[in-house]
Amino acid sequence: MRFLIRLLGALWLATLIVSAGFAWYEVHAERRRLIDDLQRRAALAADAVREASERQVARGSRTGYERVLARFSRQDRAVAIYDAFGSVIEASPEVKRSLGPVSPLVTEAIQKNQATRAFATVNGRTRLVHVVPLQTDDGPIGAAAVLLDAQYLETSEWDLWQRTAVRFGVLMLLLTGITWIVVRWSVTRPMTRIAEWTRQLKSGQPVAPPPQADASLFGSLATEVTSLARTLARARLSAAEEARLRLVGESLWTEERLKQFVEIRFGERPIYVVSNREPVSHVHDGRTISEVRPASGLVTALEPIMLACGGTWVAHGSGNADRIVGERVGLPVNDPAYTLRRVWLSEQEEAGYYYGFANEGLWPLCHIVHERPQFRADDWEQYRAVNARFAGTLLEEMEKAEHPIVLAQDYHFALLPQFVKQSRPDARVALFWHIPWPNFEAFGICPWQEEILLGMLGADLIGFHTQFHCNNFLETVERTIEGRVDWENFTVVRGQHRTWVRPFPISVAPDDGEPLPDRAALRTELGLTTEWVGVGVERVDYTKGLPERFRALRRFFERWPEYRRRVTFVQIASLSRSRIPRYRALQEEVREAVRSINEEIGERGWQPIVYRERHHDHSEIRRYYRAADFCMVTSLHDGMNLVAKEYVAAQDDDDGSLILSRFTGASRELRDAWIVNPYDVEDMALAIHDALSADEVERRSRMSRLRAHVREYNIYGWAGLLVAELARIPQPSPSLERS
Repeated sequence: MRFLIRLLGALWLATLIVSAGFAWYEVHAERRRLIDDLQRRAALAADAVREASERQVARGSRTGYERVLARFSRQDRAVAIYDAFGSVIEASPEVKRSLGPVSPLVTEAIQKNQATRAFATVNGRTRLVHVVPLQTDDGPIGAAAVLLDAQYLETSEWDLWQRTAVRFGVLMLLLTGITWIVVRWSVTRPMTRIAEWTRQLKSGQPVAPPPQADASLFGSLATEVTSLARTLARARLSAAEEARLRLVGESLWTEERLKQFVEIRFGERPIYVVSNREPVSHVHDGRTISEVRPASGLVTALEPIMLACGGTWVAHGSGNADRIVGERVGLPVNDPAYTLRRVWLSEQEEAGYYYGFANEGLWPLCHIVHERPQFRADDWEQYRAVNARFAGTLLEEMEKAEHPIVLAQDYHFALLPQFVKQSRPDARVALFWHIPWPNFEAFGICPWQEEILLGMLGADLIGFHTQFHCNNFLETVERTIEGRVDWENFTVVRGQHRTWVRPFPISVAPDDGEPLPDRAALRTELGLTTEWVGVGVERVDYTKGLPERFRALRRFFERWPEYRRRVTFVQIASLSRSRIPRYRALQEEVREAVRSINEEIGERGWQPIVYRERHHDHSEIRRYYRAADFCMVTSLHDGMNLVAKEYVAAQDDDDGSLILSRFTGASRELRDAWIVNPYDVEDMALAIHDALSADEVERRSRMSRLRAHVREYNIYGWAGLLVAELARIPQPSPSLERS
């Protein structure tokens, strides 16, 4: 309240000073205008009186002036005529006996032979007196005076001050009311919320973080306080979860447990993640800049680790507004936990390294989808140069760090481990290969297979999703390069360096997002009105089996027509790699398949497939997961596929079904899904029917077991196992480091 009174007092004083200043100026200007007008009228009237009376005065007549006075006298104007000695010859009756104050002006006008004027009080009223000399060729012979009533000048001035006072009073009332509302809404209310939140937090009650305060009003203090509040809330929730797990005797990995584990194993040693895809890109959205989170399983998996442990994430700055935002960005923006360090690439570098060698060469090489790899020497040179560029940036970031931990990600950086180890042998380097590893005959297609293997073996630890992929890799190494493969310990020894090869099935974070409405409410919100809803979430990629999935849906509706108008399948599709001709052709093929099915099977008011081709953020996708009765993951070949695990994690009521390709890494873990062969249309159509017709007990039992598995083997457990394996690797001796 005191703050409000002080604020209002300052506003009132400022408004009073400004209003008084403007009022004085306005009064002064108005008075000047009125005086000028009065003087102009007095001069015109005096000239007219002079012309009418000059001849009579020249003849020395003492009579005959009544007509002049009758002609020029009015209620607000009086006239007086004087002789050469300044004596009154004749004057208007109302002023005739009170012309004493006018005599000095008359004398001055006759002596100087020029007009004079001044304000004077005549007969108790303020008047403007204008005197002009009457003259002949021989000189002045008298004077004529015109007296205009000027009393209204004071009245007008007083009225103007009164109006100003009324305006000031109304302005004060409005200003007081608006200020009170603004202060209450923008200051008092947020501070009351924060105070209430603090009281609840101190009492140990579970409470959500307070809303973001107005940074434009409170400056950086608002951001820092809100960030601190959210951090405290997250820490309390983590502590509560840890306490609950200890109470029930469970040993699940959590964000807090991972953080503590990393600190115990590595102390204050920083973590560095290297990936092609950045966790957040900035793009122009009209005149503003928006944050976009990519449709990437890698980002979905790694960001929770960085939020838990902090560190630096080195990635390609691919957003068209990234350079404006900056090379180094603290993420998340509202509560930074780690640093994003961007690496800039030219169009030529991106075309050769990313679109060329990585995605037209290594990607089809590692996936058994019958797509011919394209290997070009120019692409290889760009791939090698970009790997060296990323390694150089990483080394800059690690310059002052002792024994840093490096987690390189995926097939984009096969050469990076060797580059890093050559300059920093003290670094612990792990490379996780997120896609399958083919058998040695298939990998032999690559003209630079030896260079790729040697680059990867620069790492201390190489991780794959499955043991099968580990075995393929070790067999490829054994048959391609010189080195000893220790099959008993799954390591590769080259000279003094040993590389461990281990399976680490990647996963997702537990679904700890804010509670969503029930399935029926979500469907209404999303515009889905059928009895059952299915969902698919993919990049449009030839490894994901989208055409095969749509053929299976067509076959399902053909075999069981009773499900028409009762089932809708929503396909969320994110376009990627559109610069590659094969991907552009696939995009058109998928669109045509959807159009054909909807035209041939769809009916008025019902489409079998709802195709949503745009970027969806994680919160949007999560709503579709919860609204869907079943999810289809029909990849033709996939390292893991985290969509399957994300869907399972989102089913908090255990009421959903997962249809999963046998050619995904996830199928080796999620045994309670309906496992299908994506090349077998009849098999997939039958799986859809079985998932929809299964009784509730079976459906819930399957999903309950799936959720228990995903919850136990979550992303924090994946990171914990990887870090534990890195920690067990012997540290190189000082002499080896110097060499």
